[in-house]
Parts: sequence; C-alpha cells; structure tokens
Amino acid sequence: MPTLVIAFVTVATLALAAPARAQISDGVVKIGVLNDQSGPYADITGPGSVTAARMAVEDFGAAKKNLKVEVIAADHQNKPDVGSSIARQWFDAEKVDVIVDVPTSSVALAINQVTRDKGKAFLVSGAAASDLTGKACSPNTIHWTYDTWALAHGTGSAIVKTGGDTWFFLTADYAFGHALERDTEQVVLKAGGKVLGKVRHPFPTSDFSSFLLQAQASKAKIIGLANAGADTINAIKQASEFGIVRGGQNLAGLLVFISDVHALGLEKAQGLILTEAFYWDQNDATRSWAKKFAERQRNAMPTMVQAGVYSAVLHYLKAVEQLKSDDGTKVIAKMKEMPTDDSLFGKGTVRADGRKIHPMYLYEVKKPSESKGPWDYYKLRATIPADQAFRPLNEGECPLVKK
Repeated sequence: MPTLVIAFVTVATLALAAPARAQISDGVVKIGVLNDQSGPYADITGPGSVTAARMAVEDFGAAKKNLKVEVIAADHQNKPDVGSSIARQWFDAEKVDVIVDVPTSSVALAINQVTRDKGKAFLVSGAAASDLTGKACSPNTIHWTYDTWALAHGTGSAIVKTGGDTWFFLTADYAFGHALERDTEQVVLKAGGKVLGKVRHPFPTSDFSSFLLQAQASKAKIIGLANAGADTINAIKQASEFGIVRGGQNLAGLLVFISDVHALGLEKAQGLILTEAFYWDQNDATRSWAKKFAERQRNAMPTMVQAGVYSAVLHYLKAVEQLKSDDGTKVIAKMKEMPTDDSLFGKGTVRADGRKIHPMYLYEVKKPSESKGPWDYYKLRATIPADQAFRPLNEGECPLVKK
C-alpha cells in the first residue's frame, strides 16, 4: 500500500543533552499528522492540522530546549486499510512516536488498535466516535477535541428543549455517522422526543435528493444531519433547493465546522445550531492565535479540529519534557497526570478513559445582517461546563476505568 507523504519538517535541529538522549528514541521526537489532505474533510483537518502541529512545536520552544522534533504528514484517504498501513510503516520503519488528528472514525478506531499493539501514542482530534473512550478505550490514546456524545447532548438536547421533538436522521454510513445517530437518538428519546425515521447515505456522496425526499415525506420537525464536511455542505445546499426549511422543517447540523459555514455562506447557513469546542473569536488569546494561523493558511480561520491538534501536541511535548522520554504508553500516562492548560482550550484534565475534558459551546450561525466581517459567523447561545460536556466516566464501559 503506497504511503503519500505530504510534509516533512525538522522544527529543531539542535542535539539533545546527553542525559535526555538515552531516553528519547533515536534522539528525535517524531510527530505524524495523519488525516484527509485532499478529500471531503481536507478543509476541516488537512494541511491546516499540519500547520497547527508545527505552531505547537514552535510555541513549545523545542529548539531553545535542545529538543529535536520532526513533523511529518500523510493522507489516509478516509480508508481504514490505508490508515493502518501508514501507521504501521510510520511506527516500524520511520520511527514515528505519536500519531495526531485522524478524522474519520473508522480509520481512528483501526489506528487505535495499531498504536496500542506498538506501544506508541495516539492523539485524536478529528475523529468523533465516543467509542474511543468507551469500549475501545486504550492506554495509548487520548481523545482530545470533541466526540459524538458531546455533540448529541449539546445540539440535540438544545433543539428538543426548544420544541424540535420529532426527528428524521440522514446519516453517513460508517462508524462516525452511526455513533452520532445513536448518541443523538438516545438524547431525543430521553427528552421525550420521537424518531420518525432514518436513512443512511454512502460516504462520501454528492447527490442527496432521494434521502432528502424521504426526510421531507416523514414530516419530522427536525432533520438531523449525522454527517460532516462536504457531505453536510451538500445536504444543506440541496435541502435549500428542495425548499425543505421554507416548508416548515428545520435542519440540525450535528457536526458543523466553521469551514462548512464559510463554504455555505451565511445566507444558507443562518440559524443553524451547532456545538463546538473552539471558536476563533472567543477571546483575545484565541483571536491572537487564529490570526497567526490564518497568515499561514491563506486567511482561513482554524476549525476546532485544527485547534485541537495544536493543544494536544503542546501538552504531549510538555509531558515528553517532564519524562525525558517519548515512550508512548508512559507519555500518555503522564499526560493524564498533568493538568492541561493552553490559550485555546484553557484549563482542563485528561481522564482515565483518555477523554480530554473542557467546556463545549452551543452556537447559532448569525444572519448576514448580524455579521461584522469575514469569519464573524457565530453567536453564543450557551456554554456547557466541562463537567457536563462529556459522557460521565462511569457510563462509557471503558475497561481502564476502575469500578
């Protein structure tokens, strides 16, 4: 299976101090950013996640600390077999110490097992399946940015509370879509709502006409889009062409990124309710970092996944520095011991199940008349506190959690 290497960067080239060299494998901390570089999730993760990882290494001050760090990247094409093949090649032949990002839950779940088998480290930002901290949890994996449980309880719960009590799901037919549909359906039913139907579409797909007609015929108040990236964009655009919202039904984007809103434009995206872990315009610190990011990314503001890559890599390097080791299992354990603290996500923790804990935010997409300029897209509806944003530790069935 060929490996497409997108980028290779030596961030710091100074030799390690002698005591540290013995514990840093090959004298280099090697970070592999593995994601979708050219497909439906490229704007969400892609080259932007590589930029974010590089920024984390620079802001950590690797060169000044005599730590040699390399960042490489590859395209997994959203295929579990391709992703697993790259991961094994990286771990076995290219001496990668940690794999970062990995959108597409089916790919992430496959690499989760490879990483555990190899005793390396895995920092998930792009994938959403809550199973990564549930039955599939691993001592070698941390799930950083968001997950399907958080999305379902953020967006789904808010919509049911405001009267959206009948649902029809339009779901991407792979692990992520299934998990998001499952977690959101549980929220809807628990809140007293009803699910009138569901349909699963191929991933990726460009023609949603037959699926949208089924959703329209159901007369459900809410059409839940359990998909992401280009699929979400296409579904919303085509729903507009069918006049679904004008007909009285509403769309719930269960995983919507700022890059999606940018692609849609406020005219089509206005009124969407969505849950995010990060928004570039939250505060002075996020604005400052986002400006630096945008200068490197053709003026595109970062998604929460790209911000998550930055935050995860920064915390990883802090743990490596404290341990003076890049042993994957030991570094993940150290990351769980250390409180997280950075300018993008603030203070938080990493639980025993590998779930990174921080607040989540419920946003509504602004009307065109409310936006004050480029990328000014969201208004805050609610902050979901860190202790409520993610699934309770005792409900995930993670074997690492002591009962």
